[in-house]
Amino acid sequence: MNTLVIFGATSAIAQAYVNRVANRYDKTILVARNAEALEQIATHTRVLGATTVEVVVADLSNSENHPSLLEKTFSSTVDCALIAYGELTDQQRCAQDSGYALQQMQLNGSSTISLSAGVARKMAEQKSGTLAVISSVAGDRGRRSNYHYGAAKGAVSIFLSGLRSDMSTQGVQVLTIKPGFVDTPMTREFKKGLLWASADKVAEDIDNAVGKGKSVLYTPWFWRYIMLVIKLIPEFIFKRLPL
Repeated sequence: MNTLVIFGATSAIAQAYVNRVANRYDKTILVARNAEALEQIATHTRVLGATTVEVVVADLSNSENHPSLLEKTFSSTVDCALIAYGELTDQQRCAQDSGYALQQMQLNGSSTISLSAGVARKMAEQKSGTLAVISSVAGDRGRRSNYHYGAAKGAVSIFLSGLRSDMSTQGVQVLTIKPGFVDTPMTREFKKGLLWASADKVAEDIDNAVGKGKSVLYTPWFWRYIMLVIKLIPEFIFKRLPL
């Protein structure tokens, strides 16, 4: 039985991905903390042609719950797992509230690392599977506008790089997804421009990257080159830029 698991199924990118691929799987498992939203997404997924859809209500930011959660979601072989939860951090609040800053690091960084490690172990036991994890271009270099968020995502990206190497000998594909600006409810307050992409476009790119067995995905594609330029700027210049 082909199984797809979506951790953070209520996010816009996750929903767009499920819309695109769920009918290819015998079973889809949707995981998030909002039970009502999960049921609505499950109903929609069934309408799209998914054979079996299950929902699991869980607070993914709580790493202590991950072992029991993985026992539920890996009751049978999982072919693909997408980790797609998190939130955009308020940089100014982080500067004033260390408790909030640590909570955001746990949500966007530590818990994602914990869940990724657990999923990878389960896939290594079955000797197959694809783990796709949403990080961010924000993790490529610390910028004054979002370095708390960037630090969390940077930790995720570095961890996944090592995990990918470790899993490469065990039949497990690990994909790091680095979106740029995405038009979702999380970014509703931002003014949109040419560099912005839809959740559907990002989902399409993820689908293609999974199919091709890619290691790292910048989405849309041009963010790879934008971030290359940003990473090459000398520090004495970079620290003066209002980025």
